[in-house]
Amino acid sequence: MITQTGRFNRRMFLRALGAGAVMVGTSGLRAPGALAQSRPRSFVIREDRFGRIFPNLPPFATPSPALDAALRDIGKPGGILDAKDNLLAGPVQLLNDPALSANNPNNPTHTAGTTFMGQFFDHDLTFDLSSRLGVPTDPADSSNSRTPAFDLDSVYGGGPLADPELYVPGVGRRQPTKFRVESGGLFEDVPRDSQSKAIISDPRNDENTMISGLQAAFLKFHNRAVDLVTSEHPRDSSDEVFARARQLTTWHYQWLIVHEFLPLFIGQDLVDDILRRGRKFYRPDVAQIPVEFQGAAYRFGHSMVRPSYRANLAGDNGNPFFGMIFDPAAEGEADPRDLRGGARKPRRFIGWQTFFNFGAIPRPTGTGTLGDDVRPNKLIDSHISTPLFNLPLQTIASGTPPTSLPQRNLLRGVTWSLPSGQSIAHVMGVPALDKKDLKDLKGYNLGLDESTPLWFYCLREADVMAGGLHLGPVGGRIVGEVFIGLLQLDSDSYLSEPRWRPTLPTTTGRVTGDFRMIDFLTFAGVDPTSRGQ
Repeated sequence: MITQTGRFNRRMFLRALGAGAVMVGTSGLRAPGALAQSRPRSFVIREDRFGRIFPNLPPFATPSPALDAALRDIGKPGGILDAKDNLLAGPVQLLNDPALSANNPNNPTHTAGTTFMGQFFDHDLTFDLSSRLGVPTDPADSSNSRTPAFDLDSVYGGGPLADPELYVPGVGRRQPTKFRVESGGLFEDVPRDSQSKAIISDPRNDENTMISGLQAAFLKFHNRAVDLVTSEHPRDSSDEVFARARQLTTWHYQWLIVHEFLPLFIGQDLVDDILRRGRKFYRPDVAQIPVEFQGAAYRFGHSMVRPSYRANLAGDNGNPFFGMIFDPAAEGEADPRDLRGGARKPRRFIGWQTFFNFGAIPRPTGTGTLGDDVRPNKLIDSHISTPLFNLPLQTIASGTPPTSLPQRNLLRGVTWSLPSGQSIAHVMGVPALDKKDLKDLKGYNLGLDESTPLWFYCLREADVMAGGLHLGPVGGRIVGEVFIGLLQLDSDSYLSEPRWRPTLPTTTGRVTGDFRMIDFLTFAGVDPTSRGQ
């Protein structure tokens, strides 16, 4: 058995992947105990519960019927948070004509896939099934059903021993254990039962077609990593191959988080500051998800969601498949007209060149930062795309109303007794928003323009202080310190090996020591070139 402190043989591996030969390898990876990696991770102290970053700050407001009514009004369809997108124009026009979403401008620095990777990260860290919206709850009384680590437990579950339904069992050394991956008719799909229910570790990763596509991409990435490790280490047992492949997958995923996505969320300067100067506020003894993050700051991604997307370029009988993110008229349809999950049909796959910049063709207009096929996110601000005010119940873990996502987010601030954005800004020593920046809250006569719900504050702060391109000083500091802190507190993360660099090839076919999302999708074999798109 390879020991926890052992090291893989440091060498590069020449192997044909697809049409070309590329240099790949597992050099620099630790060889974890295979059996330990096949069991659910166990935690002690209170890592399975939620916590706080600012335990001494009071709630932003005292719960009352008046507060409940105000928060529901702020977050209602047609309320001050509703971007009032022209849904009658349809998904194609909404995607192509910015004037139809005049209150919901594009973010020229984010591609549309950034939203769904952010959702994927959230599902890897936190899953609250016990607290009730709008009912004050001690975070220590609510269990977190995910491990507080970027360890892909939302993909791996408890491993082949604990969750065998996720895997194809290995048969000796020549056929090691892999994930089950099925077909949706044209391309890959997550495994599903006879009712099209996804057979995956976290049901939320089938909420929409994009997140389901990411889940399938991770399954395929791991399986290709298994092939690589099997060839490079022919004497390893199936368990040892699985452990190496999991670490290879997880570390490249964690690299993407730090080097590609976190800078988009909070700005590169703040990422650099936290890495160089350390965390100032999120400093637990053991990893734990704080409610200021889970219930507010990290919900900024809801502002980035577009009302509609082009799922692929030619999946709908040779034509592009466009759909609203959610459309009430799609309820009960076998092949929904929108992009909800829970269905398997040939057109329901993701053409990733719409969501990430593979860079083949420069944009003829605009900033020139995005490829011609890719579409942008929406700015991070206090305008939420209109479809999110009427969610399908299947996308809500509890299966209960309210169906307005903004209402749910605002009521979550009462659940966790979250402090105001202003009070956190004061503790952090950063400029707070002025009352005039929040004048649309004054009319509720509850002082919400001076003591603002943290989720709302983080969105407005991003708009006022960062032009909506990324989070502002309060939201950015919370998200950045939690992301980096979780990696630093995890002895199995790539940050525990300071000299480690990615060992898999980029889209060029060469190993460069860097790795981006387009490289991840290419290695997984779901990129446009691999599909002939």
